[in-house]
Amino acid sequence: MIMRIWRTQVDEARAAEYERFAAVESLPMFRTQHGFLGLLFGRNGSACAVTTLWEDDAAADALEESPSYRETVARIGAAGFLTGPSVVERFTVHGSHLPDGS
Repeated sequence: MIMRIWRTQVDEARAAEYERFAAVESLPMFRTQHGFLGLLFGRNGSACAVTTLWEDDAAADALEESPSYRETVARIGAAGFLTGPSVVERFTVHGSHLPDGS
């Protein structure tokens, strides 16, 4: 399993717009991707993170090439509520404990 973390900053005055985009645009897009297992959206002030889980490296690689992912990235960039650079990290999951049903 692969854990992919996308980190960015958001204009705090527009944080509700960002969170709405995440729920209405990003989540449905991720759900259509082959090998997608789940995600977490997190925010602490202006700092935001999206942690997604993937079956394997091939699925995480396919996300990067997906037209729907690229379109979503372009739309979130054009929305104007992100500030500063975005960074992606990727890790192989070697352990987990998550509540059932979430």
